[in-house]
Amino acid sequence: MKKLEFFEPAMCCDTGLCGPSIDPELLRVATVVEEVLKSGNYVSRHNLKSDPDAFVTNETVAGILKELGIDSLPITLVDGKVVATGSYPSNERISELLDFELNSAPEPATEDSSCCCPPAASDEGTCCC
Repeated sequence: MKKLEFFEPAMCCDTGLCGPSIDPELLRVATVVEEVLKSGNYVSRHNLKSDPDAFVTNETVAGILKELGIDSLPITLVDGKVVATGSYPSNERISELLDFELNSAPEPATEDSSCCCPPAASDEGTCCC
């Protein structure tokens, strides 16, 4: 079994699936996580806001953040090796990395959004993130 880990930007909750506007990319990742868990593979998500120790204690992730900064999030590891930085891997890529076919996850979103709040809320400083 493979070990899939996501080190994610600060979000209002562990999945980022809250608030009035849900980021389709985070919805896709949540669906992937559920399917990976059902397959018997190990998967974990680390939110910078609620689990900062995971970012500090993982030397690989800490090194990437020190070198590239916060824009390198999300960082994805498979069995401790970096497979993506700055965005989530596609469903196809995750399937390749874990050697099993993802069936129910929606296609990857094309919008770049790291916040679960609408852009207007973020600009006004009222975002929950």
